[in-house]
This record gives sequence, structure tokens and C-alpha cells, in this order.
Amino acid sequence: MGMIFTQNKQKEKRRLLRQQMTKAEILLWVELKDRKILGYKFRRQFSIGFYVLDFYCPVLRLAIEVDGATHATGEEIEYDKNRQSEIENLGIKFLRFNNFDIYTNKENVIESIIDKINEMLSRKPLPSRFHREDSPLLRGR
Repeated sequence: MGMIFTQNKQKEKRRLLRQQMTKAEILLWVELKDRKILGYKFRRQFSIGFYVLDFYCPVLRLAIEVDGATHATGEEIEYDKNRQSEIENLGIKFLRFNNFDIYTNKENVIESIIDKINEMLSRKPLPSRFHREDSPLLRGR
């Protein structure tokens, strides 16, 4: 299968996307960064294959996408559906929000993320090293 995560050939694209984050992405990133949600580290503009995810938690294998107006056309909706399906086939779960959700109801978006994490943990617990208080995942590095 080869290396599919954060390929070097995507480095410039990821850097550019981080520099050009939308307002909604920035608002959500403020809530995700620094392990603010249940102690889990999220990365922004993380690539899987030739796709770049808005946010990704490697430990949980959880992707979060923020859809703006450009995701409203039939062609874009179909592209997003196929893209998501390909990534989900790798065992990665998805959450999708639109800009309006983040602008108007950010608290509910955060609650949805927490609910999804709790649902994922209840179905398949992570190895004990991810739950220990002394785990590097729960300490600030």
C-alpha cells in the first residue's frame, strides 16, 4: 500500500492551506488545538493519499471537515462523497460541519465532536496506554 499519510509531495499544499484557512476553520482550530477536546491531539491540513483533511486526530483516526460555499454544487458534493468514502475505507471516521454551523452554533459543533469521540471509544476502546494519566497524549508537550 505504501505510505499514504502526510506525504512529502503534499507538504507545500498543506502549508499553503494552513496559511489560507477560512474563518470557520480558524474558529474550529482554536477549539481543537492544544489537546483542548478530551486531551486528544488534532492536526490541521493533514494529508492522506492525495487528499488533505481539514483536521485529523491520528490516535482516534477521526477526520473533521469544514464545508464552505464551494461544497454546495452537485459536482463538489459528489467529489466530497467519493473522497470521504475512499478515506473511510482506510478505517477513518468522519465528521462534517458547514461554515454556518461553526459561525452560529460553535458550542453544538464542539459537543458533536465530543459525542463522536465518546461513541468511538465506547465501541472500541483504545489501548490502555492512551488512557493513562501519565500518557504523553494527555500531557502537554
